[in-house]
Amino acid sequence: MPAETRKIGDKDLVLTRVYDAPPEKLFQAWTDPELMKQWFVPRPWTIARVESDIRPGGASIVVMRDPDGKEYPNPGQYLEVVPNRKLVFTDAYLGDWKHSEKPFMTVVLTFEPIAGGKTNYTAYVSHWTKEDCETHEQMGFHQGWAQVAEQLAEIVEKK
Repeated sequence: MPAETRKIGDKDLVLTRVYDAPPEKLFQAWTDPELMKQWFVPRPWTIARVESDIRPGGASIVVMRDPDGKEYPNPGQYLEVVPNRKLVFTDAYLGDWKHSEKPFMTVVLTFEPIAGGKTNYTAYVSHWTKEDCETHEQMGFHQGWAQVAEQLAEIVEKK
């Protein structure tokens, strides 16, 4: 089943998808740096490095690499961690509640178990301003996050 994306109000973007995999596999794909490197950015982009301290207040950094080799570090912090059910993170903090210079978004991921060992997956992306949300759409949120959702399926739906 393909991912669906939509905009809610002026500041929020949402992606939903049902995966033929249990929530534990999705949570692991989001929290294991080696797995994240396999799916986290739309190909042909890659992930150069992932570091994460998966706890409320823990820092994370995901360094994306474009096809020309330029790297884009994305630091952030986990706000809430409910193993196998929910992850909340933001770029408003850089770890241990140190403020970032320019907050852009907060992401709430939920992994809801459904019948047949499947998962109802939701990525709710809340932006600080209407302009940030519009920028994220212009950057390719709808196409890019949908592509990444399919790449995630390649990892979690392996039998």
